[in-house]
Amino acid sequence: MIGQAVTSSRLFAFVGYWKKVTLVLWAVTLLCFYFADTEIIALDPWSELLLIGQGFIAPDFFATEYLLQALWQTVSFALLGVLIALIFGAPLALVYHKPYVAAFCAFIRSIHEIFWALLFLQIFGLSPLTGILAIALPFAATFARVFSDILQQSPTTTLQTLPQGTDRISRYLYGRLAHVLVPVRAYVRYRFECALRSSAVLGFVGMPTLGFYLETAFRQGHYHQGAALLILFIALIGTIPYWCRVKALPVYFVLAVWALPELPNIDGALIWRFLSQDILPPMFQSQTFQSQTFQNYGLQGSGMSGGDILSQFGDWLISLLYEQALPGIIATLLLATAALGVTHLFAIFGSAISDKRLSGGVIPQLNRLLLLILRSVPEYIFAFVFMLLLGPSMLPAILALAIHNGALIAYLTVRHADKLTVSAHFNHRVDGYGYEVLPAIYPNMMALLFYRFEVILRETAILGMLGIATLGFYIDSNFAEIRFNGALVLMCVTALVNILVDILSRRLLYSKNKRQLVCAH
Repeated sequence: MIGQAVTSSRLFAFVGYWKKVTLVLWAVTLLCFYFADTEIIALDPWSELLLIGQGFIAPDFFATEYLLQALWQTVSFALLGVLIALIFGAPLALVYHKPYVAAFCAFIRSIHEIFWALLFLQIFGLSPLTGILAIALPFAATFARVFSDILQQSPTTTLQTLPQGTDRISRYLYGRLAHVLVPVRAYVRYRFECALRSSAVLGFVGMPTLGFYLETAFRQGHYHQGAALLILFIALIGTIPYWCRVKALPVYFVLAVWALPELPNIDGALIWRFLSQDILPPMFQSQTFQSQTFQNYGLQGSGMSGGDILSQFGDWLISLLYEQALPGIIATLLLATAALGVTHLFAIFGSAISDKRLSGGVIPQLNRLLLLILRSVPEYIFAFVFMLLLGPSMLPAILALAIHNGALIAYLTVRHADKLTVSAHFNHRVDGYGYEVLPAIYPNMMALLFYRFEVILRETAILGMLGIATLGFYIDSNFAEIRFNGALVLMCVTALVNILVDILSRRLLYSKNKRQLVCAH
C-alpha cells in the first residue's frame, strides 16, 4: 500500500509537470493560429464535400487504368526501399555511438523522402531508382538510430553464460541479437507501413505509384475513382499482418524486382554535370556554365578574383537565406506548432471516445476502426483533399497533420489504456476517466506527441508543395526553376531545423523529470 501511494504521488506530480507544459502548448497554439493564414478561400466547400461523399458512397474500382500495376509498384518501391535501408542501416547501428555517424544519420533522416525524390529526379529521371533510393536513404538512417537504441537496452546476462573462446559473431548473435528480435521485427513491420505511405506520396511527383492516379483523379474531380483508390490504399495498409508474412517475403522481393519498370539508360556525363556544376553556387561553377546562371541571380560576370568570388558567394547565400529560408522557417514552425496543438486535442478526445470503460458498447470499436483508417492515410493526401475543399491556406495542412498524427497517438494511447486496472469505485463517467485513467496515460501520450513533433515538422515542409509558403514551397520552386544549388541549401536548412527541434523535444521529455517519466510508465 505504501509503495502504491508513493508511486501514485510521483505519478500525479509528473502529471502536474505536464499540466504546465500543456497550458504553454495551448497558449503557443492560440498565438500561432492568430498569425497563421487560416482563411477559407473556397467558394462552395459544402458542395465539393457532398461530391466527395458521393464518391465514397459509390466508388468506381474499375475506372483507373493500370490499377493493379500501380498497387504493385507502390508495394515494390516500399519493399525494395526497406530492404536496401536494412542492408545499410543495420551495420550503421553497430557504430551509431560514434558522434560523426550519429550526426550523419540525423542529417539524412531529417530530409523528407519526397525531397530526396526531387533531388534524384534530376539524376535518374522517372526511374525506379528514384523512388527506391528516396525511401531507402532516410529509412536507413532511421533504422541505424532505432536499432542502436534497441541493442543498448538488450540484457547482457547471456554473454556471461557463453563458453569461453566463443567467436565474436556468435557472441553477438546469441548474446545480443537473440534478445531483441521481437522488437526489431515489430519496428521493421512498422517502417514498412510507413514506406507504403511514402511510396504512395511519391506518385505526387510523377512516380508510377498509387499517389499518381490518386492526385489525377481528385484534381480532375473524378471523386468516384479517387475514393476507390483511397479505399484500396487503406485496405492495403490495414491488411499488412495478413499478407506480409516472413515466409512470403523472398517471393515478394523477386516479384518486386521482376515487375519494376525498365531502367532507362543513365548518362554519366549528365550525372557528372549535376554533381560538379548544377548544385554548386553560380560563382563556383566553371566559366562555361557561369554565363547561364549569373543573369538569373543578378550577379557579376566572369573574370573575378578569389576575394570577389567569396564576396559574391556571401551575397548569394545571405540573399537566399533572407528571402527564402527565413520566411520558410517562420511559416514551417508556425504551421507545425499550430498542428501540434490541434493534434493534442484530437488525441485526447480520440483516446477517450475509444476507451471501453468510458463509452462502452459499439462506439469504442467503431472509433478504433476509424482511428486505424485515419492513421493509415498519409498527411499529404489529407492536405490535398482539404485544399480542394477549403482553398490554399494553412488550415488544410493543419487539419491534415492533426487528423493523421492525432489518430496515431490516440490509437497507441488506447492500447496503453487497455492494460490499466481501475479501482472498484470507477464510475464509468467522464469525471472517473479524468481522475483514474487519464493521469496514468497522459505522460505516455505527451511523450508520443513530442516525438511526433519532429514528424509533423518534416511533413509540414513537404506540404509547401501544395502552395503553402513553408520551406518545401521554396525548395519545390527552386527545383522547378532549375536552381538546384538553391534547393540544396534549403534542404540543408530544413534538416538543421528538424535536428534542432528534435533536440529540444528530447530535452523536454528527458529533463529533470526523467525519473518520474519512468515511474509513470
